Amino acid sequence: MNDGGIIAIFLQNLPVLVVVIPLLLSPVVAIITAPRLAWAISVAGVGGAFLAAILLQSITGSIGRVTYHLGNWEPPWGIEFVVDSATSLTLVIMTGLAFLATLYARASLMSEVKHTDLGKCYAAWLLASGGLFGLVATGDAFNLFVFLEISALSSVILISMGAGADRRALSAGFNYLIIGAVGATFYVIGVGFVYAITGTLNIADLAARIAEIGGNAALYAGFGFMIAGIMVKAAVFPVHIWLPAAYGYAPSAVSSLLAAIATKAALYVLARLLFTLFAGVPDITELAVTYVIVPLSLAGIFVGTVMAIYEKDIKLLLAHSSVAQIGYIALGFGLASSASVAASFVHIGNHALIKGGLFMAVGGFVAALGSRANLASFVGIGRRMPITATAFTVCGLSLAGLPLTAGFISKLYLVRAILAEDAYVITALVLLSSALSLIYLWKIIEVMWMQPATAKAPNLAENPAIYFPLWIVALANIWFGVDASWLVAASRASASALLGGGL
Repeated sequence: MNDGGIIAIFLQNLPVLVVVIPLLLSPVVAIITAPRLAWAISVAGVGGAFLAAILLQSITGSIGRVTYHLGNWEPPWGIEFVVDSATSLTLVIMTGLAFLATLYARASLMSEVKHTDLGKCYAAWLLASGGLFGLVATGDAFNLFVFLEISALSSVILISMGAGADRRALSAGFNYLIIGAVGATFYVIGVGFVYAITGTLNIADLAARIAEIGGNAALYAGFGFMIAGIMVKAAVFPVHIWLPAAYGYAPSAVSSLLAAIATKAALYVLARLLFTLFAGVPDITELAVTYVIVPLSLAGIFVGTVMAIYEKDIKLLLAHSSVAQIGYIALGFGLASSASVAASFVHIGNHALIKGGLFMAVGGFVAALGSRANLASFVGIGRRMPITATAFTVCGLSLAGLPLTAGFISKLYLVRAILAEDAYVITALVLLSSALSLIYLWKIIEVMWMQPATAKAPNLAENPAIYFPLWIVALANIWFGVDASWLVAASRASASALLGGGL
């Protein structure tokens, strides 16, 4: 076979390669005892998925939609992968941040995870990544449940790996396991209801049959269970209770990976269910977004922000902040306009950069300090670790929405979308919550840069293997604050794909 034939086969299989590459490399990594080799294979696996996602984004930009039938079994009988503009953008964001997190992971995990557990940790890392990519790419409702379980169980392992540094990681992993199982059970019960009245599991076929059937009690029950289950996975308030401990006590590299991509995948699925699967029954989706998603999103924005204000542990503070940021994304989807959905996709990309970078920076501090990062240990750390601290500050200011940062672009497009709906009360609440976020960010920046370290404070070394990928993320926060044209255009195309029927 010539090179052209190999390239053609590669391009034809791109939708499944995004998922299969990391999944197939996971068992290989599990039996490797050399941590550096396991890390290198993990970088190659996630990097291969990133390359496939970039190519898919280019293809969907020109032809609109790509499908792949596993085993050449035609849907609705076979399992289908579907990639449109919304899918490809989400995959590029997720695989790109997963790749940077994997580059960062080697030095960070070595400081927080037992040497003998690193091979298993990288195996779970690849499983979690592949499972989350599969959530976004699959076009089958039950296959989506399978990927939910793959990503959830491997994430439990990753979170529990933090027990070597803090035993509370075990309880955090257990809580995530139980609550995640409840969410997955709710989702699969909903799938059972929907399957009972339609006789199919293919999402496109389901959407067509649901539109023909219209609303009935079984459909309403299925919709409620599916949406509730995915809201648990997305950590939408008040079913977010697993998130603070999971992010707070997991190894810092794991926190960075999960904060950047895990909830983003679930939020994408939530939008796909609302605007594709149940698009044929607009009454039920309108009820859900108006009376459930929008109010809960606004509540989550304030609860997450207030909890972050009173938190002293830095990782837990950032975890509570994530609850608020998830609220912003869910709010955009809840408003259900083309502009608000596009704004949510903009914030999916920007928040992945922001929170991924912040957790990376905290991991650098933890590695240097040899202990958990809190406000007391952060006193004067800006002058002791200026490279890492400056990157943390850049990402923090982006989280606050400072102009010329990615976070400002997110807030700008979200506020514009809300104003277009004449929702002035919601606009005021969003602006108020953004102002409140300055409180918890300022208290960190103050102790980092404005309070001198004690005379007995030891010198701290900065590791280039940690701050190099961190600064890529920090510079991306500035880049997308100055020129967000690609992300905004891709987000608008994503909103059009979702609201236009998508699959």
